[in-house]
Amino acid sequence: MGKEERKYWLLKTEPGEWSWDDQAANGGVTEWDGVKNKQAQKYLKSMKLTDLCFFYHSGAKSRRVIGVVTVVKEWYGDGDGNGGAVDVKAVGEMRRQVDLKEMKGDSGLKGFALFRQPRLSVVPVSEDVWERVCDLGGGYEGDGKDDSIQDHDEGGGD
Repeated sequence: MGKEERKYWLLKTEPGEWSWDDQAANGGVTEWDGVKNKQAQKYLKSMKLTDLCFFYHSGAKSRRVIGVVTVVKEWYGDGDGNGGAVDVKAVGEMRRQVDLKEMKGDSGLKGFALFRQPRLSVVPVSEDVWERVCDLGGGYEGDGKDDSIQDHDEGGGD
């Protein structure tokens, strides 16, 4: 029996409802629930342990990838009619947040489901897109590349 490939996802949240700071303050673990759209629920149901997800702030002022979480509990709680959930745990913050405008302008991200299905709160991310967004953001804390970054630029400015 072969090991299943890790999959990648993007989870959207309004920072006023659940922000990266909330995620971190919660011991890093939360129940990702409240997803009503059937297609987004289907994606949540497809998530497996150790899958990685971009934590994406939506809303008019903050459309950007903030960090990375991993699935620590697969889909559960579907029987009550309120939908189910997966549990996710913070892995680490992006070294540099990646803005939606920047992603849309990057030719390596053409066809990203985030652009094709902008209203969905959960979308799949191909491995190529995952790697490209990670490159744009300089990786994320906990990606195992902390020691290899020699030219660490703290410069801001957009």
